[in-house]
Amino acid sequence: MKQEQIDALRLHTIADQKLLIDGRWVNAASGQTFPAVSPIDGQTLCHIAAAGPEDVDQAVQAARRSFEQGVWSRMPPAERKKVLHRIADRIEAHHAELAVMGVRDNGTEIAMAWKAEPGSAAGSFRYYAECVDKVNGEIAPTPEGTLGLIHKEPVGVVAAIVPWNFPLMIAAWKVAPALAAGNSVVLKPSEDASLSLLRLGQLCLEAGLPPGVLNVISGTGAVAGDALARHMDVDILTFTGSGPVGRMLLKASAESNLKRVYLELGGKSPNIVFSDAPDLAQAAKVSALGIYRNSGQVCVAGSRLLVQREVHDEFVDRLRDIAVNLRVGDPLDVSTEIGAVSSARQLAKNLAAVQSAQNEGARLVVGGQALHPIEGGHYMAPALFDRVTPNMTLAREEVFGPLLAVMPFDSEVDAVRLANESTYGLASAVWTGSLSRAHRMVRAIKAGVVHVNTYGGPDITMPLGGVRQSGNGHDKSMHALDKYLDLKSAWIQL
Repeated sequence: MKQEQIDALRLHTIADQKLLIDGRWVNAASGQTFPAVSPIDGQTLCHIAAAGPEDVDQAVQAARRSFEQGVWSRMPPAERKKVLHRIADRIEAHHAELAVMGVRDNGTEIAMAWKAEPGSAAGSFRYYAECVDKVNGEIAPTPEGTLGLIHKEPVGVVAAIVPWNFPLMIAAWKVAPALAAGNSVVLKPSEDASLSLLRLGQLCLEAGLPPGVLNVISGTGAVAGDALARHMDVDILTFTGSGPVGRMLLKASAESNLKRVYLELGGKSPNIVFSDAPDLAQAAKVSALGIYRNSGQVCVAGSRLLVQREVHDEFVDRLRDIAVNLRVGDPLDVSTEIGAVSSARQLAKNLAAVQSAQNEGARLVVGGQALHPIEGGHYMAPALFDRVTPNMTLAREEVFGPLLAVMPFDSEVDAVRLANESTYGLASAVWTGSLSRAHRMVRAIKAGVVHVNTYGGPDITMPLGGVRQSGNGHDKSMHALDKYLDLKSAWIQL
């Protein structure tokens, strides 16, 4: 990753974008478009076709047609594997282009996007390529004279709606296993970050994915997303995003064809530091980045920091020193540590949360103000709050911004109570030098992921999913395939 290469790519003109339906690039039936506005400087990068219900229907029909014709669903697994590997090859060949395009679209710092977006996406396609020919059916232990066969079959048409914070990575978590299982897919990017996923559609065609097997429809959630959720011929809907939208999608499913809906929603993840943590300096550094990276726009961000009282003051001082020295600025500068906030709307929400926390009595230790390193862009100084209590809004509601809420605790029992005092259950962490305590905490914390003496880092081999109001189902690992396969029982009298 060289700065000269990044600087050259940032100057590239991006053409206006169309919808990918049945292997062809088409305008929206209505002719409507929306601007792709960069949070780096507020400039419009291009205009993107805004899909409406008619376009959504055409995309779903194309997916259904390709599925029923068997051009992908009945392709020999070894051949599907080759295509998925070629998709990974194409992503890797365009690594720099995809990374820079994505940063221009959503503001993630390039050092993080380089690995988390094209790097992760290529790895996901390779992982699921290798899973294609390793999904086996079963023979049941039936009585003499009968044969029970359990077949695993692709579901059909999968709709995937993905967010703006890591669009390429999260899309790959959904699209790669859905394709590996033999399904056809309609992918809807967020209207705030569509460019890299439209480019992914083109790369998939170049890699030999048959027309109609992957369709990419850009547009608003209120129009295109809702039409997709209500479509009577979508079999599976998988979504990553906010709780309120997740509820709307469940309602749309109930009011249409009862399609299965898998939701990876938000979190208010507890990060618990005990006084016997093996390295407080390392714990403070990792904990700070666990909430501040990508301007806090990470679903698993450790936004609630619980610190044992004996080391509380020292730990807050360490966090303050880290926060004030983080470099916030141009996300396409390799030395930048914290990039842009995704939009003016999200920045306003963040600043409102800062004011609300202060009004409720939390102490703002440092940060919390808008910054202006680049005219027209959206930036924010990482905010560190102390004296946060469990009843405060900042302790209960996800902000999706760089706001860290610190709360002291006294005992292990106290830590568990505070950690689980949430409607969410996505991620968590425990810092301790005691192996026994680590195992007790892993069992006691109600979350889909528990880190021990680290925060972040699980790769594609580990499942990601939440409990409670953080959702259901899992992305990543072999377990992700379960969402995209149906079980069919065959009872045969011999």
